[in-house]
Amino acid sequence: MLRGIYTSAVGMTTQMNRMDVLSNNIANANTNGFKRDTVVTRSFSDELMLRINDRTDFAGSRVIGNIRPGVFVDDIFVDFSTGPMEITHGTLDLAISGRGFFVVQDADRNGNTIERFTRDGSLTLNADGVLMTNSGQRILGELGEITLPAGYVTVTDLGEIYVDGEFIDTLRIVNFEDKHTLRKHGHNLFNTTDQSVMIDFEGTIVQGALERSNVNSVREMVEMITVMRAYEANQRMITIQDGILSSAVNEIARR
Repeated sequence: MLRGIYTSAVGMTTQMNRMDVLSNNIANANTNGFKRDTVVTRSFSDELMLRINDRTDFAGSRVIGNIRPGVFVDDIFVDFSTGPMEITHGTLDLAISGRGFFVVQDADRNGNTIERFTRDGSLTLNADGVLMTNSGQRILGELGEITLPAGYVTVTDLGEIYVDGEFIDTLRIVNFEDKHTLRKHGHNLFNTTDQSVMIDFEGTIVQGALERSNVNSVREMVEMITVMRAYEANQRMITIQDGILSSAVNEIARR
């Protein structure tokens, strides 16, 4: 009986984690270049369940039999599918058509300079004319930081930046053999891992456009309803099993 309560409790915890992920997706439905997350679950090992604190009868068979105490969150999977492209006509609005990431300069927790990666091409200039993300990270080109003088900015499909016809730098855009080796950092940025292998960018840059989030708000809301119903079902099962356990204990106590 206690295992049934544990199974329902694990199910409730899993649904809470799923709800957190869905809430974050919906909160970023209007964030440029955001990639939605999905929860990957796994069942508890049958064999491990059978071997922990289980007695055997005289024939050597297991008393409790084959039972799984629910599912656990195994991983958070990032959906890297491309979001819809929106034409903005903004001079510093850049969208990546194809696979690839802008390279930005950021700082780690110790203040050391580190490279991170983003699909968000909504860029701006600081007071010194340095090209930056809206979160404050500096966009990197092939020559390093990109500083733009006053004038009309043109960005070619290869990422070459011109101001009044004068070449300034080429945006540094990279790709990865397996994007799923990247890990979200926050501020719409990604970190590499030891398994990340960088390859050349083969797409194009579209000036005056932005890649929107790949979150479908309607789908996320429908999934939230499903999660809520699953949570409530597990909650009801705990109440039922607790009542049965209470009755069993009281009946045994009388005898």
